[in-house]
Amino acid sequence: MRAVILLLGVFVAAAGGVIAYRALFVEPHAAVVVTDASVREVPDVARVALGLALLVAGAALAFFAALRRR
Repeated sequence: MRAVILLLGVFVAAAGGVIAYRALFVEPHAAVVVTDASVREVPDVARVALGLALLVAGAALAFFAALRRR
């Protein structure tokens, strides 16, 4: 059972990392901010936050599943 939870945590963390990476660097940006000085594109913050949350949750799940308990 611990091995299944460990693998599930690793898969969730990997999926979260992929979602965050794609939202930050690969996919088109969600908004454009226009100021007097410049124009810049802003990534989809909700997808980045979701990806990072999945990454942390999956890593924590895998870590705690891998620990030995008495």
